[in-house]
Amino acid sequence: MPSDDTDPKHELPFGRLLKFWRGVRGLSQEDLAYSVESSPRHISRMENGRVFPSKAMVQKIAQEMSLGERDSNHLLISAGFTPIVKNVDFHDPELKWLRKAMTLTLRALDPYPATLMDGSSNILMVNRGWVGFYRNIIPEETLNEVSNHFDFLFSRQGAGNVISGWEDTLSVILMSLQQGVLMSGNEKDQEMLDRLMASPNVPEDWRQRGASLEPMASFRVQVEYDGALRRFFSVSQTVGALGPNAYVSEPQLTVNTLYPEDESLDLSPLIEGELKHPLLFY
Repeated sequence: MPSDDTDPKHELPFGRLLKFWRGVRGLSQEDLAYSVESSPRHISRMENGRVFPSKAMVQKIAQEMSLGERDSNHLLISAGFTPIVKNVDFHDPELKWLRKAMTLTLRALDPYPATLMDGSSNILMVNRGWVGFYRNIIPEETLNEVSNHFDFLFSRQGAGNVISGWEDTLSVILMSLQQGVLMSGNEKDQEMLDRLMASPNVPEDWRQRGASLEPMASFRVQVEYDGALRRFFSVSQTVGALGPNAYVSEPQLTVNTLYPEDESLDLSPLIEGELKHPLLFY
């Protein structure tokens, strides 16, 4: 427990958010204390950073203040706890507007190959550039079965064929997934981690490699294109909510795009002609 002369700049921000929301709801410390079965003194000490709340107390306060998922998670994060995220189905009828927006986004990225993925790297949508790009590398039947970005990277078609320096790339992915699973305890993420770990392309020293490298939203790949080995930037951009819990809010969407390192390289032929894929929706 911090002492009374603790520098407030180094405190958890929970106290500031608690005071803010008390003001929004028009509650006195006495009112809030009564509703959460605490004491005004304890509420005051939490707001001043003299004591830290338990996770149960944070959840109780959020409930009594009628906070939604976003603001409840802000409160949890501010107190040093892992947010509680409810799964959202991207294909839910209420998210028709979001699917339309993502379709327009992918279409605007043509001819650069792009995919939309969820938090488990499942591919939700692709653009014409993506289909045109990979159909020159992978047989159509195999390409039509590609449905998970990480599975593809760890597959024979990905590692050693598309990714340059694939050992480090796969190691960073595994390290990020492993720590995410340890923090969340999510069973589906654990299943994906186990599946990727079973890939014969996983380096034996992936833990050491992953520990020595910082994850980045971009990395280089090299692919044979138009009769020559070309370098591309693989860039991932998060599509999420605003605010501190943007990276954990559902649906967790990411757009991954390939850009040629050589800006003069013309990719427009990729989107010419008839292109089909189960995840191409325009």
